[in-house]
Amino acid sequence: MAKNTEGVMIAKPHRTKVKKATSDYVIVVLMVVIVSVVAITTLFPFLNALAISLNYADDTILGGITIYPRRFTIANYKNIFGQTTIWHAYGVTFARTILGTIGGLLVTGSMAFALSRKGLVGRKGYTVLCLIPMCFGGGLIPTYFLIKTLGLTNTFWVYIVPSLVNVWNMLLMRSYFQSIPDALEDSARIDGANYFTIFFKIFWPVSKPIVATMTSVLLSIINEASFAERMAAMGTDASLIGQAMKGKAVNVRSITMATMITSIVPIVAIYPFLQRFFIKGIMIGSIKG
Repeated sequence: MAKNTEGVMIAKPHRTKVKKATSDYVIVVLMVVIVSVVAITTLFPFLNALAISLNYADDTILGGITIYPRRFTIANYKNIFGQTTIWHAYGVTFARTILGTIGGLLVTGSMAFALSRKGLVGRKGYTVLCLIPMCFGGGLIPTYFLIKTLGLTNTFWVYIVPSLVNVWNMLLMRSYFQSIPDALEDSARIDGANYFTIFFKIFWPVSKPIVATMTSVLLSIINEASFAERMAAMGTDASLIGQAMKGKAVNVRSITMATMITSIVPIVAIYPFLQRFFIKGIMIGSIKG
């Protein structure tokens, strides 16, 4: 029994307990085991790399480090951030990310908007021309000669110009634009708006999910992290090199792991904030083909 706001005694509703079958408990236990195994398998390599990057190099070559450093040190990170190379690499990464993202969104988005308009003459033909490079690549040598002819070799712009248009992203954006009601465009055309106004002031503001999905921030950072992945592939040989460096605070393997952690941190920091946009953008962009 309990009292309501007026002081009147009322009876509490009786809750009937639903008895779970044995199979339900088996499924729950199985799910917990699977999730635990996946979590451990996923986190262990990262924790092991973090432990090695924070461990004294002379102790690292002895092996046996799992998920915590035996002799803690930050000498590996001091060595990395004490070099001008890492700061230059970060500068190139951030510049490539910002310029590549803005340029890619504008060029790819404009192309997607044009191909989403039903009144575009030859729209199907343009779409076929865009699909051909997705199935057939020119190859390494023709691509090199193209870049050389454009004067992009040994320049920063070689990171930007070739990636301004991504056909797959363009198709997703085109599908998303086609899902936007035609009434928005019609009302804007009645008010005298041209296609530039419609694209930037109407379609762009309502396309935040797909824009976030197409944003190449994470992809650019992951591409820049390929250097750390190559260094990680040398981890086995690095342990042999480290044996000749006894008494040192750092060695090749510890520097490799510290570089890997440094490359992963931006991805881990940014992804949780953009994940909901990625999922929503992909789902909405797949409504219409």
